[in-house]
Amino acid sequence: MTNEGKEKPRFYICDCFTTDNIFLEEYKLHVRFVSEKQFRLDYHALLKKLGCVTDEQFGGVLNKISQEVDRRKHLGVTSAQRAAAIKDIYQPLHPHVYHLQESYLASKFKQIVEYCQSDSATEEGLLGLLEEQVAPRVYRFPLFDKSFCEDLMEELEHFEQSAAPKGRPNTMNQYGILLNELGFDEHFITPLREQYLLPLTSLLYPDCGGRCLDSHKAFVVKYDINEDLDLSYHYDNAEVTLNVSLGKEFTEGNLYFGDMRQVPVSETECSEVEHRVTEGLLHRGQHMHGALPISSGQRWNLIIWMRASQERNKQCPMCNRTPTLVEAEGFADGFTKHSEPPQNISCALT
Repeated sequence: MTNEGKEKPRFYICDCFTTDNIFLEEYKLHVRFVSEKQFRLDYHALLKKLGCVTDEQFGGVLNKISQEVDRRKHLGVTSAQRAAAIKDIYQPLHPHVYHLQESYLASKFKQIVEYCQSDSATEEGLLGLLEEQVAPRVYRFPLFDKSFCEDLMEELEHFEQSAAPKGRPNTMNQYGILLNELGFDEHFITPLREQYLLPLTSLLYPDCGGRCLDSHKAFVVKYDINEDLDLSYHYDNAEVTLNVSLGKEFTEGNLYFGDMRQVPVSETECSEVEHRVTEGLLHRGQHMHGALPISSGQRWNLIIWMRASQERNKQCPMCNRTPTLVEAEGFADGFTKHSEPPQNISCALT
């Protein structure tokens, strides 16, 4: 089946994007900001307990939030401007890495995908092919060939060292690359999601949109001794997430997984998971997780947040409300103005 001739859907963001889930790095806290009055009522006492005790410190927090809200309001325009500038001035080192080829994929992964595409494929059969379940419904498998990872890393470092403009992936990662701005979406990330990942997610996550993933946000994050060391406990703006370790040499920095975000952290026991170069970890976006600090070296991770408009159109996963849609560019945050008839049971993130 092909999508040729079909009208592509228009994607939107939820209006909570500018107000909700603003991360305060110094206090390891996600907050919501609608007004200063609301913010003081909701967070002033909590921030004091976390060390924000002076008026000057609280004013600094308000200033950081104001800058972040302004960044989000203009994100679509500034991202499009960066993408145009990159296309105009940046000369790729390895142009071939922008187009997905089967030779980039690990043979074991191609075997897994081939099984998932067969008429006899079952979840139980797929689980027998996956290397292991490293935490509840978190699956590890070889994804890329090592030589491709090396070429991709060289390309990303070449871009990072260039004069081309760069945007940060999200509020929690200060160092990294937005792959849509660099030109990876159309010929690499989209076919990877549609042709190779969707067969797996359809069997593994039918209860939370795994059969109908229709958009994504892809980015690379970097952990370095002199930059970001770790990643605080959080959940993703996604139905299903793929996290791939690309390199380089590093020690420590394992991932850890708790429970779904509806479960209080006091009732959660975390599982530590080793991240191995060339391998991918697949998990539900609402599964709470984080990254422990690296102790040496540098690590780059490819992250793909995969989204199902059929699920998120019912309820925004970030604010838990019926989404109020705002126009945006590209895949935006994966919302559309209509839902297809349900193909499977409703999302059950518990």
